[in-house]
Amino acid sequence: MIRVALVDDQTLVRQGIRSLLELSDDIRVVVEAADGAEALRVIAEARPDVVLLDVRMPKRSGLEVLHDLQDSGRAVPTVLLTTFDDDAVAFEGVRAGAKGFLLKDVTLEQLTEAIRTVAAGGSLIRPAVTERVMRGIAELRPSFDSLDPPDALTPRETQVLRLMAGGYSNREIADALGSAEGTVKNHASVILSKLGVRDRTRAVLKALELGWI
Repeated sequence: MIRVALVDDQTLVRQGIRSLLELSDDIRVVVEAADGAEALRVIAEARPDVVLLDVRMPKRSGLEVLHDLQDSGRAVPTVLLTTFDDDAVAFEGVRAGAKGFLLKDVTLEQLTEAIRTVAAGGSLIRPAVTERVMRGIAELRPSFDSLDPPDALTPRETQVLRLMAGGYSNREIADALGSAEGTVKNHASVILSKLGVRDRTRAVLKALELGWI
């Protein structure tokens, strides 16, 4: 069972999302919060597998919650709940470690897919959000020195990167490619190194910028 923390200051939104997730067999909302300060408390207490996090809330914003979780060493795979005017927040969300973005009008299938993906260690960036993120991707800076342009990826690394962009976990990528999970992890590490980024989400965004996927 995937245990979810649902954080949104709108009661109706929380009720709607919870009702949708109750239709699934493997996902349950175990705790809710209506503001950022409450979110930090309940996440620490409940230790969920995934957090669905609104970006605009009283007391502490979704981004502040992300940063606080990272700084305290209590980071949880997090999907930001966004609206069409949240461009800047989407950029900052990548920096803060968000594993995905969802628009609040998603279907149940999209919602459960996103939760399962990030719970399995993947990342997910919806096309509707990707276009907006790409408009500001120039603001993202490498986490460490890298070549400009980066070294080209091998054909196998490109295959791995494309599957990473699809939100697949290392195990799922290994199964798809008929490879060992450790080999996929090595490929992923090389991809991050070549692109000069520190996580899979940034790798996907950088690859999109370069036109590699």
